[in-house]
Amino acid sequence: MRVNEILLQDFDAEVAATRRLLERIPEDNPEFKPHEKSFEIGKLAMHVATLPRFGARILSTPAMNMKDPEQGFPDLTFRSREALMDTFTAAANDCRAALASVSDEELAAPWKFSFGDHVISNRPRGESYRQMFFNHLLHHRGQLTVYLRLQDIPVPGLYGPSADEPFNPGT
Repeated sequence: MRVNEILLQDFDAEVAATRRLLERIPEDNPEFKPHEKSFEIGKLAMHVATLPRFGARILSTPAMNMKDPEQGFPDLTFRSREALMDTFTAAANDCRAALASVSDEELAAPWKFSFGDHVISNRPRGESYRQMFFNHLLHHRGQLTVYLRLQDIPVPGLYGPSADEPFNPGT
C-alpha cells in the first residue's frame, strides 16, 4: 500500500467530520469570539475551510513563499454558510486530488516554506503535509467546537458521541 492511500483514509474521515462542524457555523453572529485575542468565528471557520488549499499546495508545488501575494493568505471574509461550505468543498476536492496523485517519492522530497528570505521549514513534503496542514486543520477544528459550545450550538460527535449527540445504539 502506498503512503498516500493511508493518508487518504484519514483525509476522508476528517473531511467528513469537518464538514459536519462547518455546517453548524451560525450565520447570524460571525463576529463572535470568546476572547479579544481570538479570531472571530466566521474568520476561523473560513480559515478551516481554506486550509485544504494549503494541503494541496504542499502536495503539488516544490515550495511556498508567503510573502508572494499569489501564495499568501486567502480571503477569510465570512459571507454565508453556503459560501463557507462551497469554499470548503472546492478546497477539500483539490487537496484530495493532489493527495491521490502524489507518489511516495514526492512525499519524501523536501518542501520549502518561507516568508521572503526567512525559511520557516524545509522538511519532507509528507511531514509538511501532516504537520502544517493536517494537524493545523484539526487544531482549528477543535477551537471551533469550543466556539459553538460557548454559543449553545450543538457540537457534533467528531470521534464518537458528544454531549449533544450521545451514543444511541438503536439508530
